Amino acid sequence: MSAASGGQRAGWAEAREAAFAAGSPLPPVSVPLSAAVGRVLAEPVIALCDVPHYASSAMDGWAVWGSGPWVLRAAAEARDAALGANEARAIVTGGLIPEAADAVLRSEAGEVVGGELRASIEPFAGQHIRPAGEEFHRGDVAIEPGVRVNPAHIAVAAACGADELVVRSRGRVALVLTGDEVVTHGIPGPGAVRDSFGPQLPAFVGLLSGEVVRQARVGDNLEVLASALSAEPTASDVVITTGGTGSSSADHLRAALSRLGASILIGGVEMRPGGPSLLARLDDGRLLIGLPGNPLAAMMGLLTLAEPVLAALSGGRVVEPSRIRLAQAVPPGRGETRLIPFRVDGGHARPSAFIGSAMLRGLADASGVLVCSSAGAEAGAELEYLRLPWS
Repeated sequence: MSAASGGQRAGWAEAREAAFAAGSPLPPVSVPLSAAVGRVLAEPVIALCDVPHYASSAMDGWAVWGSGPWVLRAAAEARDAALGANEARAIVTGGLIPEAADAVLRSEAGEVVGGELRASIEPFAGQHIRPAGEEFHRGDVAIEPGVRVNPAHIAVAAACGADELVVRSRGRVALVLTGDEVVTHGIPGPGAVRDSFGPQLPAFVGLLSGEVVRQARVGDNLEVLASALSAEPTASDVVITTGGTGSSSADHLRAALSRLGASILIGGVEMRPGGPSLLARLDDGRLLIGLPGNPLAAMMGLLTLAEPVLAALSGGRVVEPSRIRLAQAVPPGRGETRLIPFRVDGGHARPSAFIGSAMLRGLADASGVLVCSSAGAEAGAELEYLRLPWS
């Protein structure tokens, strides 16, 4: 069934495509250098000056002109004053090369005797001088757009005179966590469950190129949920909810979406776990991703729907599945598409035994997630798999 046909269930691959198509790139933003690590450049970094911007010494020693021995000029003289023929002046690493100097004699290769500098090894022209523009000339492209910024890029940008970088935007995410039975601290009693979403979802969203800007926790109440979904509409681009995607008396998400006039784009995904995951567009234009309440099911919903939505908002691309051979067979099971955590063993995939929708043990130890049909697969067969954003 088509994902675009009024909120019907979609196949797994179709759901990912529809989720990506639902998002539009946000405008790029400028951020300070200190906040740019991990962001993707939207515009190139242009050198605003030569790098280095002056000729400098690569060694501690003496700047010299001509052949030795050299008359040693006083260190107290202006450091930018020109040298005369067969003159020398003390210089430190990074120091400005005086006009007319043609080499630097490193300190280990020289000796001062009676006001003269004598060399044990005569320097050649240009030795230990780092010329202006050695790395970049003014106007050069120092870093290309599309690069994910690392700390070394920050240093390059700073040397080029930049104070800010123009990067792709991150989708702003509001989290709405539901459930009367959820406790946030300690060991839950019978009938209660420990919150596994609040502590980790912001980090997970961050790895998917999003940024959590608001987090609310609500009970299983239709009025309260509808109010939380419509709160502060201009502060976020996406709402991600946990729980309430089913049809029990405690599940109110679909009723809340109907009350708010939302359009359900994907009413569910033909996958296990995580089949009740849904995608909707609120009447204020924001996208809403509804995740099931079971932890592993919710994580599969994030990889299936949130990853493509956030990639679209940031101007990126959907991560295409890779392929790997199985170390052991995957037995037949329910669901059009089964998502199974696995570990790499000798270059092959060994599926986890912990694949229940409420189990996170298998995912915590996983190298990736296999994409398998209900028919299963034999040992040695090649299957698609999704890389985990932290692997």
